[in-house]
Amino acid sequence: MSAPRYTIGIDLGTTHCALAYVDLAASDGETTSYGVLDVPQLTAPGAVESLPLLPSFLYLPHPDELTAGDLQLPWSGDTACAVGEFARSRGAQTPIRLVSSAKSWLCHAGVDRRAAILPSDAPPEVVRVSPLEASTRYLAHLRQAWDAAHPEAPFVEQDITVTIPASFDPAARELTAEAAHAAGFVNLTLLEEPQAALYHWIQASEGRWRKAVKPGDIILVVDVGGGTSDFSLMAVLEREGNLELHRIAVGDHILLGGDNMDLTLAHVVARKLAADGKTLDPWQMRALGYACRSAKESLLSDTDLQTQPIVVPSRGSKLIGGSIRTELTRAEVHATILEGFFPKVDAAARPVSRTRSGLTQLGLPYAQDAGVTRHLAALLGRQVAATTELDGFGRAPNAQASFLHPTAVLFNGGVFKSAVLTERTLATLNTWLNAENAAPARMLDGSDLDLAVARGAAYYGYVRRGQGVRIRGGTARAYYVGVESSMPAIPGVEPPLQALCLAPFGMEEGTELDLQAQEFGLIVGALVQLRFFGSSVRRQDQVGTLLDFWQPEELQELGDIQVTLPAEGRKPGDVVQVRLRATATETGTLELTAQAIGSNEHWRVEFDVRIPDGVTASPQ
Repeated sequence: MSAPRYTIGIDLGTTHCALAYVDLAASDGETTSYGVLDVPQLTAPGAVESLPLLPSFLYLPHPDELTAGDLQLPWSGDTACAVGEFARSRGAQTPIRLVSSAKSWLCHAGVDRRAAILPSDAPPEVVRVSPLEASTRYLAHLRQAWDAAHPEAPFVEQDITVTIPASFDPAARELTAEAAHAAGFVNLTLLEEPQAALYHWIQASEGRWRKAVKPGDIILVVDVGGGTSDFSLMAVLEREGNLELHRIAVGDHILLGGDNMDLTLAHVVARKLAADGKTLDPWQMRALGYACRSAKESLLSDTDLQTQPIVVPSRGSKLIGGSIRTELTRAEVHATILEGFFPKVDAAARPVSRTRSGLTQLGLPYAQDAGVTRHLAALLGRQVAATTELDGFGRAPNAQASFLHPTAVLFNGGVFKSAVLTERTLATLNTWLNAENAAPARMLDGSDLDLAVARGAAYYGYVRRGQGVRIRGGTARAYYVGVESSMPAIPGVEPPLQALCLAPFGMEEGTELDLQAQEFGLIVGALVQLRFFGSSVRRQDQVGTLLDFWQPEELQELGDIQVTLPAEGRKPGDVVQVRLRATATETGTLELTAQAIGSNEHWRVEFDVRIPDGVTASPQ
């Protein structure tokens, strides 16, 4: 295989995908040669157009719905489904055949993400696909589009970086990597979206970023896209006379974004129609949601636009005549989104959680609290001590602060195309800072919110080759495995559980850490329970740290995993004396290897979902 000519960055988004690239031969140092691939895609039956964004929608037509050639792409014959702009527009008319938000389903631990479950509310006659398959099809479309445009530089020979939310757990990361490999990706790395946005800001500044920040700065990246709200915190350090950027924290995985706003606006319009005696069925409500998405984008981006027409289709023979027409106003959009999703709250506000019903519909685990600002306040409050022992930070922490004080904010995500939402978020943050006599945070100038993540990912590929400016950080959490204490049997009392640190906070991808000084007993040949934990606040723990006690807010359990480790000639239930080794992979997953003492046997357990029980475990 020849050396790569390009580093390719792919934004696998909830609502859009994009592909950007850096020409390695034409780049040097912080001067890079960039490009964005215009992706050929169907825009109507039989009509192909090249657009900079590929909408993340998959349409599954009825066998008799379209004619021969209607779904033909430049690199293939007729396909069984449509991806991109035509899928989005056609699906708005027939939502029961439209797959959307596949990325959100891909990280939904409560469902089998390999099962054909999408569209989730489709009737039995509609052939469904899995979230994994939908994601694979988006990525395969981008690969094929690249090969059609660059036959001289085959996709499989280039360095590829695919972005994911910073809050993705190891299982979701691994699924994303699996989708990419299934789509024909070879040289793959995963990168967190907020880091990609910051990489793009660095690249776009052409070296001027060093004048925009200083040691002691804390950059808050707020990324609100179609499906998720993603927060990351970066610290600016000075070491050996050079400025460095270090990721110091990420927020929780929050399914809260443009999709939620569209649904809320749909209910606003539905209430207006109900007041006029017009009731919508579930099929029409879904179609109304897609119509509100388009209207919202227009009203938020065009300051001169005051109203936008809404057409709700009907079903049956009188499709056109039975359509319901109404409108959405700028005032309704602002009132709904500003007050509902970006409320003015104080720094002590926290997301509201309610008691869930015992039975619920199968769907995405959306955030219970729609207030983005409350989620942001919770993160900053939780990370108040994040810079306490940060070497090279150059600014002493404020002992009186109730939350971590950002000094700069970088906005990303399609939601922030609206200056109103950007201004509201920044104003709310600065109100918090002012209350604690801190300097106001300044906004870092970004650029194209649609393409920043893809461009940043391409630049990251360039950085990994030893060029440009690298953001340090490693793993966003410390990871632990539960170790059952040895004790005599006591009726009604479970043995106490300890937590063993496998990977400290900030462990760099591609590194291994051995727990050489400690030995453990590994049960093989019988069903056992493995409990993994993560922490975003315990930064002092090193590999091998064994915790006897922790506060509930310090460690969060990542899942209850059951697995049978192969016995390989031993009796079921035998205990093997082992030492442990942890590896942070380039794709962002964590591998735990148990090495038998006195032999070459070892067992590997991954944070993986390739099998139903949640892990991959094998002797080697």
